[in-house]
Amino acid sequence: MRLRSIVAIPASLGGIDEALASPCDALLFTVADASEPIAALRARIAEAVGRTVDAGKAALAVLNHPRTRLLRDDIDALLSPGLKGVLIPHAVEPQDVRDTAVLLREFELKRSIEPGDTALYPLIDTARGMLKAETIAAAAPRVGGLVFHTRRYAHDIGGRDEQRGERLAYARGKVVAVSRAYGHAPMVYTDGLELTYLAETGFASAILPDPRYVVNANTLFAPSPAAREFAGKALAAYDAARAEGSYVARIGEVVIDGPAAHKARHILEE
Repeated sequence: MRLRSIVAIPASLGGIDEALASPCDALLFTVADASEPIAALRARIAEAVGRTVDAGKAALAVLNHPRTRLLRDDIDALLSPGLKGVLIPHAVEPQDVRDTAVLLREFELKRSIEPGDTALYPLIDTARGMLKAETIAAAAPRVGGLVFHTRRYAHDIGGRDEQRGERLAYARGKVVAVSRAYGHAPMVYTDGLELTYLAETGFASAILPDPRYVVNANTLFAPSPAAREFAGKALAAYDAARAEGSYVARIGEVVIDGPAAHKARHILEE
């Protein structure tokens, strides 16, 4: 599933028509808005997921945290083959991921959906979550990547609510490094004004406030021609090495092992 540009849609569904008409890869809905009656919100988002699938785009949803005791009913209302991933806000413990994964599997089996087909994206928006980022990322096989929420993280640590600049470089870099180490695709919430910097930091996709930034995000978060060329060489070298009985290949001084080959294959498939 290629995810470069993800447009965040508010609980009211304002802007959904513009997002569906844009070239974005996915729409991100939410049932985690306490200002909306939960039953009506779930029904509204379930219908919107169907519209998104009909438009040929991926549908994602922010669910309520497991300890709110709302998560089971969220999944019951929304899970379908068209829902490709869920975000868990305020992920601070690996158990948050495991609890969500268990419920997803339960409803996948009930609805004849391949277990594990629904990706899970833990949202790192606190210092506590950042401290346990590695164990959160490794908590379940269905984790697709960590998601960094710049504004909420800045508020949690007492920082300025400004997304540009180097002041949160460590936090961003850690989310990227942990995600990439596990073969995942790191995502980031952004106001859309620093996409070049975020792409250069190593994020795989951006969650955008509206469709105006989609075209730029699609360009910046797509693999460059040079990256594709190297990926092709790396995969060919690795396949040749395996055919000769070796488990690693070399391109110059670069070692290509199994995880590196997997990453190269993913780049070529995008």
